[in-house]
Amino acid sequence: LELRYQTILAKKLDLMSSTKNQDRLTEVEKEVIEAGADLKNSTHVFGRSLRQNPLTGDNMVKVQEDRMFVERCMSDTLSECIQNCSFQALAETVRTQKERKARLQETILKEENGRKHVKMLHKKLIDIQKEKEIELQQRNNMIAHFKDQLQEMKAKTDMEGKYLKKSAEVTVAQTQKKCTLSEKAMQDEIESLKHQIEEENRCNQEIENYLRAHQEELEKKVDFWMEKYEKDVEAKQHELDVLKASKAKDLDKLQELTKLYKEYEQVVVEDRIEKEKARRKADQEAIELRAAIRVQSWWRGVMVRKGFGPYS
Repeated sequence: LELRYQTILAKKLDLMSSTKNQDRLTEVEKEVIEAGADLKNSTHVFGRSLRQNPLTGDNMVKVQEDRMFVERCMSDTLSECIQNCSFQALAETVRTQKERKARLQETILKEENGRKHVKMLHKKLIDIQKEKEIELQQRNNMIAHFKDQLQEMKAKTDMEGKYLKKSAEVTVAQTQKKCTLSEKAMQDEIESLKHQIEEENRCNQEIENYLRAHQEELEKKVDFWMEKYEKDVEAKQHELDVLKASKAKDLDKLQELTKLYKEYEQVVVEDRIEKEKARRKADQEAIELRAAIRVQSWWRGVMVRKGFGPYS
C-alpha cells in the first residue's frame, strides 16, 4: 500500500507539471485519497491485531506514536503537494529523523564505552576488596592460632602443676612410710616444692600476660588494616570519579585533534596535487625538447644530404 501510495503521488506530481487537464487531475486526486484511506485502514487493522496479541502490550505505545507521526507526515506532504506541487516537508522530516537517529547511535556508543570503563574499574575495586579480605582472614587465622597456643600453654601448665603436686604427695607418703627422713628434712622439701609451684605459677602468669599483650597488639593491627582498607576504597572511588571527569575532557580534545588532522590532510593533498602537476609539466617539456632536437637533427641531415644552405 505504501508503494502504491508513493506511485500515485509521483504520478500526480508529473501530471501537475506536464498537463492542465482538470478532469485527469481530479481523477488522480481521487486515487491519492483512496490510497491514503487504504493505507490508514491497513494501519488500523495492524494496530488492532497488536492489541489482540497479549505479547505485544509493551509495544503499543511506540507503535501508536509511530503511526501518528507517519500520519502527520503524510497529511503535511499531501497538503504541500496539493498547494505547492512539492514535498519539501517530507524530505526535511526524513533528514531530521536521520540526524536524530545518528545522534542517538553516537550517544549509545559513548554510553557503552563509559559502561565498559566503569565495569573495568569496578572489577579492579572488587579485586582490591578480595585481596584485603584475604589479608584480614589471614590476620584472623593468626589470632586464632595464638589463642590456641595460649589454651595449650594453660592446659600444659595445669597438667604440670597437678603432676608436681601429685609427685609431692607421693614423696611425702613414701617418706612417712619409710620413716627414714627427719621432720625437718621433710619440711624443707615441702617448702622447696611450694617454692617450685610458686615459680611455676609466676612463669605461667608471665606467659599469660605476654600472650595477652601480643593478642592486643594483633587486634590493634587488625584495626589498623581495617581503617587502611576503608581509606584505600575511598581513594579508589575518588580516582574513579577523576577518571570519569577526565573522560569528557579527553573526548573534546580528541574532536579538536580530529578536526586539525583533517585540515592538515587537506593541505597535504593539495600540495601533492601541485607537485604532480609540476612533475607532469616538466616531463612534457622534456619530451618536447627531445622531439625538437630530433627534428633539428633530421633537418640537418636532410640539408647535408640534399646540399641545402651552408652544405651546398
